[in-house]
Amino acid sequence: MVGLYVLIVSFAGFVGVLLGAFGPEDMRPVKLFGIIQLQPSPVDLAIFGMVTIGLFLGILLSLVVFVSERYDEAHPKG
Repeated sequence: MVGLYVLIVSFAGFVGVLLGAFGPEDMRPVKLFGIIQLQPSPVDLAIFGMVTIGLFLGILLSLVVFVSERYDEAHPKG
C-alpha cells in the first residue's frame, strides 16, 4: 500500500514537471495552502502536485487505517 502511495505521489511530481516545462506560457502562479505562492516552473509545480496529492491521499489512508483498527470484526471491542 505504501508503495502505491509513493508511486502516485511521484507521478504527481512528474506531471508537475511536465506541466511546468511544456505547459502554456500564460500560466499564473499557484498558492500552496493559500499561503505559499509557487511560480509555474517545473520544480514549483512538482512540489505543488506532490504536496497536495500526498496530503490528500495521506489523510484518506490514515482514515482507512483508523476505521479498520477501530471496527475490526475479528476482535470486537466491547
